[in-house]
Amino acid sequence: MLYSLIRPALFRIEAEKAHGLALTALRLSGNRPPRDIDPALATTVAGMAFPGPVGMAAGFDKDGEVPDALLGLGFGFAEVGSITPLPQAGNPRPRLFRLVEDRAVINRMGFNNGGADAAHARLQARVARLGVVGINIGANKDSADRVADYAVMARRMAPLAGYLAVNISSPNTPGLRALQDESALTGLLDAVIEARDAACGEGRRPPVFLKVAPDLETADIDAISRIAIDKRLGALIVSNTTISRPSLASRYRDETGGLSGAPLRDLAQQRLRDFRKATGGAVPLVGVGGIADAQDAWARIRAGASLVQLYSAMVYEGPGIAKAINRGLLLRMRRDGFSSIAEAVGTA
Repeated sequence: MLYSLIRPALFRIEAEKAHGLALTALRLSGNRPPRDIDPALATTVAGMAFPGPVGMAAGFDKDGEVPDALLGLGFGFAEVGSITPLPQAGNPRPRLFRLVEDRAVINRMGFNNGGADAAHARLQARVARLGVVGINIGANKDSADRVADYAVMARRMAPLAGYLAVNISSPNTPGLRALQDESALTGLLDAVIEARDAACGEGRRPPVFLKVAPDLETADIDAISRIAIDKRLGALIVSNTTISRPSLASRYRDETGGLSGAPLRDLAQQRLRDFRKATGGAVPLVGVGGIADAQDAWARIRAGASLVQLYSAMVYEGPGIAKAINRGLLLRMRRDGFSSIAEAVGTA
């Protein structure tokens, strides 16, 4: 209710500045312990215990500044990044647009972040705290060897990560999505897994999640699924933003970049079904894209997602969204006769 009152004023502020204010507010809130989530929502994915299935997607906390504050809002996990080896400014502003009439966002941020050293120091400082924090890793735009960048990031971040998310699906770094090609992807994952294992030695090795684009053909989906099974990935994150443009009402509809929010929902849901079919359920899936309420989250879980993530919907619904979705998921579980989230996965 409070957010609905302040949102009109917040929306008069340029989108990226408003995002900065949100991060500042969360920093000032301190490192609260994770909010209690009903134990009935707990689930285990890739050998990790998640207190709840609703996570914050990468892109909100690019530099690992506020993961604990996000967990304090009721998210069952938080994914920080994308983080690159070297700091980079990203694409020129403006590069973030609210499409209010469509309840959507277009961004062409371009992996803007403060680099691995700064993020490593922050994440090292919180490593003993409770809560699952995934680290989303990327490559620098001007890198001569992007595979090497991912290996460097895996080596640096693996000891600090609940899981490593390999982001090769952002549309805002030229050529990055080419790494989804079958031969390129195999080499990339081999390098990441080798670097992770070297960094962790005999200690815990965080699972590797792969974040894919929604703009894939059937042959791509089949190839990625085969590789994910072969490499024993912890999960596939389905999906990133889309470069497609459904019918949109906002004046920003023709801005270049990745589209997220409500217009992505049906495409992301279909891609989740496609990957569920292609993997035969052998690889856990994380459903992302257009999830705005408990019904969206429940539909994604019933379609095959073991976990779900959101980001754009918080722009419109406010910081109470994770708590609201958790409440709604509990109601739907009980209504449909499930005793756990895991029981409901893929039952639609």
